[in-house]
Amino acid sequence: MGAGMVIVGAGECGARAALALREHGYVGPVTLLGAESHAPYERPPLSKDAITDEDEPQPKHVALAERFAEQRIDLLTARHAIAIDREAQVLRLSDGSAIAYDKLLLATGAMARRLPMAEAAGERCLTLRTFDDAVRIRGLLGPGVRVAIVGGGFIGLELAASARARGAEAVIIEAQPRVLMRGVPEALAAVIVDRHGEAGAELICGQGISSIAEETAGVVIELEGGRRIEADFAVIGIGAQPATQLAAEAGLEIDNGIAVDGLLRTSDENIFAAGDCCSFPLEIYGGRRVRLESWRNAQDQGEHAARSMLGGTEPFGVVPWFWSDQYDLTLQIAGLAEGATEVVRRDLGDGAFILFHLADDGRLIAASGIGRGNAVARDIRLAEMLIARGVKPDPADLASANVKLKGLLKA
Repeated sequence: MGAGMVIVGAGECGARAALALREHGYVGPVTLLGAESHAPYERPPLSKDAITDEDEPQPKHVALAERFAEQRIDLLTARHAIAIDREAQVLRLSDGSAIAYDKLLLATGAMARRLPMAEAAGERCLTLRTFDDAVRIRGLLGPGVRVAIVGGGFIGLELAASARARGAEAVIIEAQPRVLMRGVPEALAAVIVDRHGEAGAELICGQGISSIAEETAGVVIELEGGRRIEADFAVIGIGAQPATQLAAEAGLEIDNGIAVDGLLRTSDENIFAAGDCCSFPLEIYGGRRVRLESWRNAQDQGEHAARSMLGGTEPFGVVPWFWSDQYDLTLQIAGLAEGATEVVRRDLGDGAFILFHLADDGRLIAASGIGRGNAVARDIRLAEMLIARGVKPDPADLASANVKLKGLLKA
């Protein structure tokens, strides 16, 4: 039967890949290796439901251990891969054991980016990347507690909203001129800022941190402008970096993550990579190499990697999609707006709106929307389909709420 398929990383991506191998008819051995003790779970709830739910939080599992057993997938939790012997096609584990593979998938994800001065400050400076991290942060939040959040990206802002929901005070510190600098248009970011202000969260932008110190009652953060921020604890949310050490030490090509081709295959034909840990060429954007940290991408690439490991020849070409829930607002983005030369706004009512981003040849390359609840969901989904088909819509049609986007798909 052979050595089988081995997947390193039991998160969303790795779990989806393991299940997809079975769905596509593979009957050989499948091993799914995870560093955490939990069965595979979804990460988006960690900054939201895991903090705010009234009941004690539980991981939102991709699938329970019983499902993997039913599918004859060998789920190994609390295990670390430490080396890849490419010549022998063997994966070596921290407990001294080894697993042979026919094909290997690296779905190692990303790690919370560290801030050295915060690590030196002690245990009151936390990060949020795992379910155990979320449980620890949840246990510290409550009325009368003040949390300082370093970083005004999605994780930091979602956590601030969750902290306010639990009655804690929240101050967000962002060194950049505004929050959500990477990939979110300023008009949408401004709506988010206003909503945090309404909820009582404090936001400080454009100031770096000169020091972080742990004191008996908490932490003190001194900003470069001289202001001191006192808090019971701090959460460092300054982004994530791809987990590439295992691949790099095996001599695989690294380029803003583990470099893969359109089939998600690394520089070794028997090793694939998918999810947050890899960079890949995106055909609908001219083959530009990108790395995406998103729930949807982890799902899509996990399933695509499984097909490629089984001999599939179709390149990965899904339109990127992101979302963030904060308070009663939902932000959704389809596509990549970098390189857009024209932006068209469509107002949907009740404060909801979408920005359509057009390339110089008239193609729709991205759409960014924000509103309460699911106000923008349908139009963002239709925009995603327009982007995938390379449609060049009339800007006037995009601007008019009376023109149905579904109709533009038929044009």
